[in-house]
Amino acid sequence: MTARPTARPRAVSGTISGFVLRTARESTPHTQRSMAEALGVDLTTFQGWESGRRPLANMKASALLDLRRHLAVLGAEADLVALLDAAMDADRIISASLHPDGRARLLHPLGEWVHTRDTAHMLAWALTGAPPPALAGRPAPARRGPVAAAPLLPAPERRAFFTHLRDLAESAHRTDNRGVLLHRQALYLSSYDRSPEAVSWTAQTLHARRGVLAGRGWSPQWAEARSTATALARLGDPVPLLDFIERAMADDDTGETANLNYWAYWLGAARRPQADDTFMRDPDAGWDPITLLRALTQGLHLAPGYVDLYTHSLWALLTAHPWLPLASPTLAASLDTRTDRLLSEGVLSKRARRELSAVHYVLRQNRT
Repeated sequence: MTARPTARPRAVSGTISGFVLRTARESTPHTQRSMAEALGVDLTTFQGWESGRRPLANMKASALLDLRRHLAVLGAEADLVALLDAAMDADRIISASLHPDGRARLLHPLGEWVHTRDTAHMLAWALTGAPPPALAGRPAPARRGPVAAAPLLPAPERRAFFTHLRDLAESAHRTDNRGVLLHRQALYLSSYDRSPEAVSWTAQTLHARRGVLAGRGWSPQWAEARSTATALARLGDPVPLLDFIERAMADDDTGETANLNYWAYWLGAARRPQADDTFMRDPDAGWDPITLLRALTQGLHLAPGYVDLYTHSLWALLTAHPWLPLASPTLAASLDTRTDRLLSEGVLSKRARRELSAVHYVLRQNRT
């Protein structure tokens, strides 16, 4: 029997992870040379890591683990070191889109695992130049000569990336979990392209999928419906998201579970990687309620539609875990201040105002 040829590994760029490594190194007193010496590698190797010419993802697992640990020992900020995984995920997604091969749809990273907000922020950094929240507002360190302020892809590569994403979204076979995930995530990332033609395509494609919003409670299309509704809200149409909250979440235990599981995974309160969206309906998904409360509190804002989603999610979280304000009084006080401001200043839907008032009441009760 003739052995089947082994597929060659896809080439991976290291631009984003290299930039994160450079930022982590700059959080220490080390220069490239002194950091290379401290790590026991030659200067050319370390410079290759930071520039992306030598992608971190190509390192052996043991060597990469050693690098992460040594960076922490050498004083690099822990939050920056923690972003390396998301940065490498983003590099892999970009590489698969800029250098597709015959496996592009079968094994594209967007169809292999559910990506997180950190990964999405890394991609946005490379595609729009907007820094992740963890890096926003950081003072720029003194550097010699002109140095890029972000791992922004050149304009031709950005156009090629978005073109490939739109092709993936249109051609993904939504007959199995992998195809559904590929379509959902490719369509979501396509919305980062703000050119007039791209915005028009995204809006038309999203509206063509509005049929998935008609279902009540949990369904196999629940995650796709949620992504469709939130993307439409981001484009200025909050009505589908308001309807989705009413139909597919409120008063449906599985829908409420799915929403909290989705948030927990997206916001980093759940650490187990997931290969598809089916984990969302698991009542024992296993995530940290305090981490989720903190992330939802920090994200609560008045954007149309989104304020309703955040408010309903906070209400559901505190209903399921009423002990949370007592477990973290400082966090509860911060949320109390935000809810008070939104209730006094915000233009809220009837449901959002009712649920936000309930959240506000629970927080005040736990302070007395």
